[in-house]
Amino acid sequence: MNNENNKLDVRSLDLFYGDFQALKNVNFSIKTQDVSACIGPSGCGKSTFIRVLNRMNDLIPSCHITGEVLLDGKDINSASMDVTELRSRVGMVFQKPNPFNMSVFDNVAYGKRMQGLRDKRQLAELVETSLKKAAIWDEVKDRLKKPAQALSGGQQQRLCIARTIAMEPEIILMDEPTSALDPIATGRIEELIGELKKDYSIIIVTHAMHQASRVSNRTAFFLLGELIEYGDTREIFTNPKDKRTEDYISGRFG
Repeated sequence: MNNENNKLDVRSLDLFYGDFQALKNVNFSIKTQDVSACIGPSGCGKSTFIRVLNRMNDLIPSCHITGEVLLDGKDINSASMDVTELRSRVGMVFQKPNPFNMSVFDNVAYGKRMQGLRDKRQLAELVETSLKKAAIWDEVKDRLKKPAQALSGGQQQRLCIARTIAMEPEIILMDEPTSALDPIATGRIEELIGELKKDYSIIIVTHAMHQASRVSNRTAFFLLGELIEYGDTREIFTNPKDKRTEDYISGRFG
């Protein structure tokens, strides 16, 4: 049933690569200002699932889905949905930082420039605001014209988050955003997620269960393409309803 408070509703989602079914009857929802973590062993469908949410799987010819993915009540797979607009509304931060081969400033301004924003003052404000929201402004404000690749890994990842924020998304997808980072950089990204949830819905895929328990208020456990259990993070970690969830969280497999 559609809940009007939900930002996103996924209903009866099946996804196939050719004859192989990678996702099976997934039902999922997220509200504004929620952080949902997706956990589960490698190959269980977590990354495939979040790629459905901004139609990244469109790029794979053998991929087809059934079911509904509703953003503010509208099906993102309908013919009337503009995919470019969708990807502005549902941004993605990848596992490895992937700054463009250009300056710090141009990385953040890139998307809006592509949409036709040319006003220098507006672009400068957008870049500053986005870098501040991504908690990296103080580290790069004197290096805006320097190459983004000169930044550390953790700084590059926060720059990629700033680049996503600059597009003014409603939902931010994060696919293991700290797996390539050291513990200090990881801690900064986790703190940042806590700040960003005031303005965005966030869905994070993570292998680290302690990370899921720290940053999310809801957790989804995937196994072999099925969403086994999805609920309040504290409940999932302390009192899971499904034996398979309990076994995974207690380290019996995965």
